[in-house]
Amino acid sequence: MKLQQPTRLTLSQQVVSQLEELIESGQWAVGSRIPAEPELVKQLGVSRNTIREAVRALIHTGLLEAKPGDGTYVCSSSDLKAAIQRRLRKSSIHDTFEVRYCLEREAARLAANRRTEEDVAKMRDCLERRDAAIATGDTDTYIRTDLELHRLVMAATYNPLLIDLYDHMSDSLHQSIHTVVEDTLTENEHHLAHHDMVEAIAASDPEGAENATRSYIEAMRSALLSREERNPNYEKHVSGKKPINK
Repeated sequence: MKLQQPTRLTLSQQVVSQLEELIESGQWAVGSRIPAEPELVKQLGVSRNTIREAVRALIHTGLLEAKPGDGTYVCSSSDLKAAIQRRLRKSSIHDTFEVRYCLEREAARLAANRRTEEDVAKMRDCLERRDAAIATGDTDTYIRTDLELHRLVMAATYNPLLIDLYDHMSDSLHQSIHTVVEDTLTENEHHLAHHDMVEAIAASDPEGAENATRSYIEAMRSALLSREERNPNYEKHVSGKKPINK
């Protein structure tokens, strides 16, 4: 293959690069409105057309979202996260559960081998808050603490790539929890499996942690199947209803 000489970045590409840095660094936080076009022109010293090209490019990648009559907002902190979220939005909830199982099972196994005492203490504290939310029927806190617990398990793997990948999927994972929250909030087996997972991690028992992960994912998936049986139109694009295997 013949190598091509590298080309210099265009002005709009340079602007895209600068705006990406602002987003990825958190200076432009997710959910915030970016400065208006005249302000960007003034700050960057480029033409309106250059700004428009750069903003359009970032809208296309999923980092920005234009809201007519309101402005342009940051909707993702990285193009990878935006791409993953776009793909997950097109996937069935069953596919999402299978991806959760693959990621969380491996995370539980790694965490059991690598966790520190501080990691375990954080998991147990989160589990207590999750239990309190269950006892009071506080679904919002339950969902938030459930996701926090799994992020703590991910953090205990000390694998930055795995942690980032899970974080990029967090919005869709949050939705998968919300989908069956009413069915799992009172499901004792589902909650006991989370306790089993944390205690297996604390005991440095990777096999036990994997088995507990399989139990709670299967409980959530069973709740989803029960809901579909009650409402056949609930989920049409399902790739099968077999239980998750080890």
